Amino acid sequence: MFNIIIQNKVEFTSDYSLISEKINNFAPSFESNTTMAKYLDPKADLTFKKIFGEHPDLVMSLLNALLPLEKGKEIESIEYLPPEMAPRTPASKNSIVDVRCRETGGRQFIVEMQLSWTTEFKRRVLFNAAKAYVRQLGKSKKYRLLQPVYSLNLVNEIFEPDLKDYYHYYRMVHEQHSDKVIEGLHLVFVELPKFKPQTFSEKKMQVLWLRFLTEIDEDTKQAPQELLDNPEISQALEIVEESAYTEEEMAVYDKYWDDVRVENAFLDEAERKINEAERKINEAERKKKEAERKIKEAERKIKEAEAKSEIKYKEGIEENKRNTASKMKAKGFAVKDIAEIMGLTPEEIEGL
Repeated sequence: MFNIIIQNKVEFTSDYSLISEKINNFAPSFESNTTMAKYLDPKADLTFKKIFGEHPDLVMSLLNALLPLEKGKEIESIEYLPPEMAPRTPASKNSIVDVRCRETGGRQFIVEMQLSWTTEFKRRVLFNAAKAYVRQLGKSKKYRLLQPVYSLNLVNEIFEPDLKDYYHYYRMVHEQHSDKVIEGLHLVFVELPKFKPQTFSEKKMQVLWLRFLTEIDEDTKQAPQELLDNPEISQALEIVEESAYTEEEMAVYDKYWDDVRVENAFLDEAERKINEAERKINEAERKKKEAERKIKEAERKIKEAEAKSEIKYKEGIEENKRNTASKMKAKGFAVKDIAEIMGLTPEEIEGL
C-alpha cells in the first residue's frame, strides 16, 4: 500500500497505474514553477560596461585576477574615471575606452573588450595607455610621481596563431637583460578563443572570470554551478540576465550585434581583398623571378655561344694561316720568310 499526497489530500491505493498517472499529472505543475535564467552575452558593449563599468567590486576582481600584479600589491579600492580622454589641443586625437579606473595609490587601469581583431588594435591600446600615462603629469608635478598604467584587453579572436598561450604580457624590458625594466606601461592581451578551462588553484579567479566570458551567452541554458557558487561571478550572472533589461536596452543590445556582424562582414571582405591583392603580388613576384631566371639563362647561353664562336673564329684563323703557310712552303718560299709573314714558328711550318 502506497501513500501519495496530491493537492493536500491523502489517498490510499495499491494500483501502480494510478500512482503513475497522478505523478504525471503532478509533474507539469511542478516544472511550470521552475524557470531557468536567460542570459545575454557579457562580451557585448552594453553588458560588458554594465558589469565592469558600474560595479567597482567586479572590475577590481577581474583586474586582480588577470593582471600581473605582484603579491601584496593587489588592488583594494578603485574609482571610475571618464572613459573618454579629451585631447589637450584640437589637433590631438580623442580616445574612448570601455572602462577606465584608478586605485587610491594612483595606478590607472584600462579595460577593453574587443570582438574583432585588427592589426591596428595593438597600436590603439599603446596609444590609449601612453595617453593615460602622460595625462597624469600636470604643470606642477614631477616625473617621479608618475604611476603605472595597466591596460587589460580581452580579445574574442586569435591573433597570435603561432603561440600556444592565450595570455600575452608586454612591458618595456632590456633586450639582453629582461630583469632590467622601465616601469610605466603594462599591456595585457587575452585571446579568449584559446582559453580552455582548467583547475589552477593559484589562478582560480582568472579561470572563473574567463569561463564567465567564454561560456555565458544567449544559448546558455544553465550557468555552470562553479560560476554560480562564486559571489563575484554570481553577481555578474545576475547583471546579464535578460529579464533585467528594458526594451530600449535590448534594442541597443541587438543593434550592437548587428553592427558587429556588419563590421565583421566588412573586415572579412577587406581581408579577402587583401588576400587577393597579396596573391596577385605574389604571382607577379613569381613571374618576375621566372622572367629574371629566363633572362639569366639566356645571357648564359649567349655568353656560351659567344665563347664558342670566339674559339671557332680563332681556330679558323689558325687554320687559314696553316693552309696559307703550307701553300707558300709548297711554292718554295723560305721557312724564315713564311714564319715572318704568317706569324708562325719555324717548327710549326716544318711540321706542315
